[in-house]
Amino acid sequence: MTVIAAGKKQITADELLAMGDIGRCELIYGELVMMSPAGFTHGEVASRIGRLIGNFVEDNDLGVTLGAETGYILARNPDLVRAPDVSVVQKGRLPGGPLNKFFPGAPDLTVEVVSPDDTMREVSDKADLWVAHGAISAWVVDPDSQTVTIHRRGMQPINFGIPDDLRDDPAIPGFVLAVSKIFRRP
Repeated sequence: MTVIAAGKKQITADELLAMGDIGRCELIYGELVMMSPAGFTHGEVASRIGRLIGNFVEDNDLGVTLGAETGYILARNPDLVRAPDVSVVQKGRLPGGPLNKFFPGAPDLTVEVVSPDDTMREVSDKADLWVAHGAISAWVVDPDSQTVTIHRRGMQPINFGIPDDLRDDPAIPGFVLAVSKIFRRP
């Protein structure tokens, strides 16, 4: 990640949105942070999880599943806008019509896929940040170790590996997923 606006005037979420397509970035307390494109495995795993969760969410009319380009405003003055790899907003929290701005608040579920240039600490801290700002669950998916760690408020992280099934996530009630499906290649 590269900080663009360090030491300069802080940028607001509205100013970031008005910049248009400037590439992958987040706004970290007023500072624009650019991110390199994700690698192939990261994209493969994030897409697969998004599809598996999205199919379940849509089939059960639970809300919407969103991709990595979706920004969420977690704090104001200075503004904090983050974008998970996959997210879910439950039906009762959806806007009444089109929302052409960043979503106000955290999604109910976030999924962060670890990239080769990420440290586990950075990604775990980001998951904890999501939960601290209102997400029900934040998943950290590590393609190298083929594990998923779920963070929730007031609980120790829960770890799942290849032989396990993810289940009973309060953000997507009834969802069950074999961890092996996340990392399976065709």
